[in-house]
Amino acid sequence: MSAPARAFTVRHIQLLRAAFAAIAALMVTFSSDHSAAVGLAVFSGFAIVTGFVLALGAWLVAEPGHRWPYVLLAVIDGLAGMVAGVPLWRTEDMFFVVVISWAVLSGVVEIIVGLRGRRANDPLARDQLLIGGLGILLAAALLLIPAGFSSDYTVDDAGTFQLTGIILGVGMLGGYAALVAVFLGIAGFTPLRDDAQTPAADAAPLSGGAA
Repeated sequence: MSAPARAFTVRHIQLLRAAFAAIAALMVTFSSDHSAAVGLAVFSGFAIVTGFVLALGAWLVAEPGHRWPYVLLAVIDGLAGMVAGVPLWRTEDMFFVVVISWAVLSGVVEIIVGLRGRRANDPLARDQLLIGGLGILLAAALLLIPAGFSSDYTVDDAGTFQLTGIILGVGMLGGYAALVAVFLGIAGFTPLRDDAQTPAADAAPLSGGAA
């Protein structure tokens, strides 16, 4: 007799992560303030809720012996979110240190899980590699921003404005969140093949993340 279908699957994890990433992207996009305080506040909420979703996945989705990716990513997200949530620490330097460290750690974990999944013919491996790659790309982009970067630019009939490193950094975080929302949303709504509905497939993490 075949096992009953699960009410909560890895696809639900993907869709929840996509939803929270979309919220973070919208908060950055529609905020006129791209300061370190706002960027870290948005990142803190995004990382903490993503960590909670992954912890939920470890409990409800992953099979025994396959929970470590969920747990490890949940810990990385939770710790980064808590550090970013301390108001006194919300400086420009802290933004880059926390977000870059988080992006590298979570991205590497996702890529490792994706590579292991590819060897096991896991249909979710591609999503994991993609989201892990986005995390590494975010870290690389933030590292390329020069310390203390500032440049003035003029818009006709609007005036002169200043573009700074933190504005670029917060904007890149918003762009990353938007891409994660799109890719995980697509993955979450894409039906798995019948041969993919296995414990091994359900054990895969966020199917994607850094987040």
